Amino acid sequence: MTTPMKTLAWDDFRLIKAIADRRALPAAATSLGLNHSTVFRRLGQIEEALGVKLFERHRSGYVATPAGDEMAQLAERVDGDITAFARKLAGQEIKPAGELRVTTNDTLLVDLLTPVFAAFLAQCPDIRLDVLLSNQALNLSRRDADVAIRATDNPPETLVGRKAARIAWALYGRAADFADAGVVDIESLWEHNWVSLGEQFTALKAVRYLGQHVAPERIVYKVNTVLGLAEAVEAGIGIGFLPCFIADTKPGLTRLAAPDPGFSADLWLLTHPDLRHSPRVRLFLDFMAVELGRMKPLIEGALAISPRLSPAVEPPGAAS
Repeated sequence: MTTPMKTLAWDDFRLIKAIADRRALPAAATSLGLNHSTVFRRLGQIEEALGVKLFERHRSGYVATPAGDEMAQLAERVDGDITAFARKLAGQEIKPAGELRVTTNDTLLVDLLTPVFAAFLAQCPDIRLDVLLSNQALNLSRRDADVAIRATDNPPETLVGRKAARIAWALYGRAADFADAGVVDIESLWEHNWVSLGEQFTALKAVRYLGQHVAPERIVYKVNTVLGLAEAVEAGIGIGFLPCFIADTKPGLTRLAAPDPGFSADLWLLTHPDLRHSPRVRLFLDFMAVELGRMKPLIEGALAISPRLSPAVEPPGAAS
């Protein structure tokens, strides 16, 4: 008689895990690249081979039985072992060639990183970059990406890397609206219209500051992207805090106050410990560290200083 385990393949474990995770056959089928009927048929075949029911069918979805839950947990452990093995192989590669997956956000990519990536590819033609845009931290342990470029003061302890620069933020307005001003009267800005990032960005110090110091009716425009925020200031909707590496390159914007060190965030180059000795990863991190180091004056707000500012001018409330 054939034992049940001999009739099962790794794909069967993946299928059970997908159903357990998503609790619905259509969603599980989509995640596996299969159609609903195929998943339904294969689930029946697996349960028949094992001689046990793996899921209870409820109105709320498919709920794993103890046997189904144990099988899904085993699949999770095996998947983790396979991923760890792949990471170690990637870390032992001899030649810096192949694909490198890099995750960052749209703000850093558009206004800072794309020319640096272009220079890297020109210097390293055997490497291909797969850039993944996300404002959420991808799981480098599962090889969702090989390198993460993030603005954060608290990089994950599970990753290793280096700090490339400190991202400065300052207060900006449309240059045309402040063209005739000498030194800006800071007190007058409280009655001005302001723009801000949305509430989902309250982790950013500048967003929290506005919520605490600017009257809600004066914040006339919110948007969930820094790129859109810069465009709003440039369009004259209101004044707002922006990263200096974005705003200082736009002729239509002008600083209304010096960068506030309290709003700054570190720019990190991060990878998984198993990948730090990979020739591709090491070459990329070294290159990025050098190039971003050259751009530190722009990133840290030292390049473009508005002639109307004096050293005594501070952002609104900076002394409080």
